[in-house]
Amino acid sequence: MADGTGGTGGSPGGGGEPEVSDSLRTFGEVFKAFRKRARLTQEEFAERVPYSVQTVAKIEQGRRFPQPDFVERAEETLDAFGALRGAARHLSRQPGLASWFRQWARLEAEAVSLNTYECRVVPGLLQTEAYARAVSFSVPPLPDEQEMSERIAARLARHELLATSRKPPSAFSFIVEQAVLERHTGGEEVTRELYDHLLAVIDRHWNVEFQLMPLRQPVHAGLDGPLQLAETPERRWFGYSEGQENGRLITDAKEISRLHQRYAKMRSQALTPEDSLSLLKRMRGAL
Repeated sequence: MADGTGGTGGSPGGGGEPEVSDSLRTFGEVFKAFRKRARLTQEEFAERVPYSVQTVAKIEQGRRFPQPDFVERAEETLDAFGALRGAARHLSRQPGLASWFRQWARLEAEAVSLNTYECRVVPGLLQTEAYARAVSFSVPPLPDEQEMSERIAARLARHELLATSRKPPSAFSFIVEQAVLERHTGGEEVTRELYDHLLAVIDRHWNVEFQLMPLRQPVHAGLDGPLQLAETPERRWFGYSEGQENGRLITDAKEISRLHQRYAKMRSQALTPEDSLSLLKRMRGAL
């Protein structure tokens, strides 16, 4: 649910750069070998793709996950016989993440802006540990202790992506249905802690915009379900949607354009950030 952890919320932690792993190093070495075989410098390859030289260098060093379109363009540019596609399929699996979510998690980890609309649960980036547990225990089949620990660890690690200390800090927009918060998932104590956490995030993070979609909204552009839009450092946009036991990475320009239109409309239909904050405070006070 919601971001591919079998109960909302997980992605690589630790800001914009993933931890270096053997599989990332291996991919970087394979990529570098094909680049040198083509007698291209990093600068020359970057111009052809095009990606920044910094991104190319970090991928070679195993310090950045290669995006799907990077792999495809590298395959074509370097005539890699499918070797890069094959290596990309074996990049490090991240505990706590569903298989269908991993590609999106890599994009999310280095996104310069991220737009999220959610109508089922609080987005993983905004969850508390108690809320995350309550969500996981609500959806069968129930996880065992190790699986739950991995889910929670992955979910909480994502909070680092919100940090204003990142250079540059990413810009976040969240639109969440009021009904999601009114559900009181996990009970009163869990909900009270969640409200306090949301208020603290809004107060401390100038890079986070939070809007509530009111219970009554006769015209609603988000009726097709949750959506996310991520902008990469290279100013490319990707979309993501998720349902029961599956998720879909969206790369088609026309589809992404439609998602942008819907998200822009929802921003105008939701309560303003100021009114959303006021409503959230009233909801907290009513507990």
